[in-house]
Amino acid sequence: MFRAVHVAPSVRRPARFTVGRDHHGWWVVRDEAGLVGGLFCTQEAAVHFAQDECARSASALRIAPRSEYVELENVTDDR
Repeated sequence: MFRAVHVAPSVRRPARFTVGRDHHGWWVVRDEAGLVGGLFCTQEAAVHFAQDECARSASALRIAPRSEYVELENVTDDR
């Protein structure tokens, strides 16, 4: 009386916000949709802002690795 049920793998959506450093060393929050973002003095401040914007959803937040620059278009990408 058991029936096989196909369960589709969960579709993981990319994080809405990325937190990391720009090439100047500032902490950046970048919204992948380009709607909000900002520059911050500390990682804690950047993460706090991003968490508030995404209602503390852990899956909506990505911390960039140290080797990756996170730039805000027309703000920090002046290289």
